[in-house]
Amino acid sequence: MDHHLIQLFFLIFTGAAVVASLALFGRQPLLVAYILLGAAIGPHGVGWVTDVQLIGEIASIGIIFLLFLLGLDMQPQALLRVLRQVTHITLISSLLFALVGYGVGYLFGFSSTENLIIGTSMMFSSTIIGIKLLPTTVLHHRHAGELMVGMLLMQDFLAIFVLLMLISAASGGDSSMRFVVSLVSLPLLIAAAVLAVRYILQPLFARFDRIGEYVFLLAIGWCLGVAELAEYGGLSREIGAFIAGISIATSPIAPYIALNLKPLRDFFLILFFFSLGGGFDLTLIPQIALPACLLALIMLTLKPVVYHRMLRKQSEKDALAWDIGFRLGQNSEFSLLIAYVAFNTSLISNSASHLIQAAAIITFLVSSYIVVFNLANPIAIKDKLRRD
Repeated sequence: MDHHLIQLFFLIFTGAAVVASLALFGRQPLLVAYILLGAAIGPHGVGWVTDVQLIGEIASIGIIFLLFLLGLDMQPQALLRVLRQVTHITLISSLLFALVGYGVGYLFGFSSTENLIIGTSMMFSSTIIGIKLLPTTVLHHRHAGELMVGMLLMQDFLAIFVLLMLISAASGGDSSMRFVVSLVSLPLLIAAAVLAVRYILQPLFARFDRIGEYVFLLAIGWCLGVAELAEYGGLSREIGAFIAGISIATSPIAPYIALNLKPLRDFFLILFFFSLGGGFDLTLIPQIALPACLLALIMLTLKPVVYHRMLRKQSEKDALAWDIGFRLGQNSEFSLLIAYVAFNTSLISNSASHLIQAAAIITFLVSSYIVVFNLANPIAIKDKLRRD
């Protein structure tokens, strides 16, 4: 049953409004409601929305804006300092999670290549859930927010490297050249962004800062423009958006831009979580239920413990180490992208792809519950935990 795009938006957002109201009355996290709505009315549910791929492509803009806003709130000097602090934690923990994922895949009889990709997809935590459920005051002004952003960014760089390898493996073996192009593109893009901000954007902002509509338009154009340049340079639009944000982070107008872009970001993130639920094939659940539940349970248990132990060894406080550990205790949206790319390039079977997706969705749901009901966050059910 095909729908016009406006009808799709009607079904998604009216449905989201209804289930969000029910979720709030039932003291449930909103992220869970959006995912379940996608599963219920998507192509594998009642079938009211069939073009989930289109919705997912539109929703990816939300991730771009999310990274842009992160860049706006991160001073370059602070970013370099934090990356030095968390690089070894990210690399060691990622290797451990990959080994565990490989072992679970081996236990259930998947091939070596599938096990390698299953393990790789376990390495990362969700930028969307981790940042969306972090109070703004913590994200922008506290050490915990800096540590989380640094670790997630390091994981994003690793995930982009993995995706490049997967794409190159299916395109005939030019992986080394693509990787070299990406390494060269990154510093060039950063330098170009800094120069463009200094000699073009800053003068424009200074001259027309009283025209809110123009500032809003220029910010969106800058974000998407740098994101597209990054894509052409072999990086990713998400990394480009972050570079676009951090390049104007020192500008006095950065807080104004961040405040006005948040509603637009949330609009697209609702689409993202809907497409996440809608894209899952429910008929494969009996086949992958046991390995997916086991893999998700291990990750939900292992990740908080590993992050806690490693942060404690770095002399972080016990409460902060547990807080960060639980906030990063899920798989990543990059896990879903890895599963999609690997399946479409015939590196893994449909079952292995859905195993990765199912484990990610389970960790998304459970981790959201853990954070919403126990840690400070913007959508907490308890008033004492609600922090915007």
